[in-house]
Amino acid sequence: MKTIPLKIGVLVSGGGSNLQAIIDAVRRHRIKAEISIVISNKADAYALTRAGKYRIPTLYVDPKNYKDREAYTRAITDELKNRGVGLVCLAGFMCILTSYFIKNFPLQAMNIHPALLPAFGGAGMYGHHVHEAVLRSGAKYSGCTVHFVDEGCDTGPIILQQMVPVKDGDTVDTLAKRILSVEHRLYPLAIKYFAAGKLQVVGKRVCLLK
Repeated sequence: MKTIPLKIGVLVSGGGSNLQAIIDAVRRHRIKAEISIVISNKADAYALTRAGKYRIPTLYVDPKNYKDREAYTRAITDELKNRGVGLVCLAGFMCILTSYFIKNFPLQAMNIHPALLPAFGGAGMYGHHVHEAVLRSGAKYSGCTVHFVDEGCDTGPIILQQMVPVKDGDTVDTLAKRILSVEHRLYPLAIKYFAAGKLQVVGKRVCLLK
């Protein structure tokens, strides 16, 4: 009997370089899955253009069309569920979803954060703000973290992390660029493990099964 591949939904707001990394990994058969839908809260997100180049279905869901965050969350969640999505990947998605989303995708939603959580995470810690905080702190290392999404902000069980050195003379841009190249390797790897059924969550710890 033919195995049905994992269906992935990707939520985006910007350029979508991590989306591109996922697309490339799927196309090269490094991940046994298919991207069923790419959803954005921004009509002009370049990530939608990236997806369109590969004929991946896209959807712009305008937050202004919904009375509150709960209604918006339900609209996005229901779109994902109706398409049979088994894993949701947040790739620079700049909206905070409510518990309705988490309840429908328990340990079935991932995010990537440009620092070594739990350091430099939480409210307001996204994009360049993270790298600014790292440089201000004098930290010798930063990196990125792939984690499951829970009801907190950057608090879900950590799947994979990789360190990146902070070099003398680093700026926000140079540090961000070096970390982003690692993100592009780490995120597809975490998805690969999920698709292969190799991730087991025990409490807050994610174990990689052999």
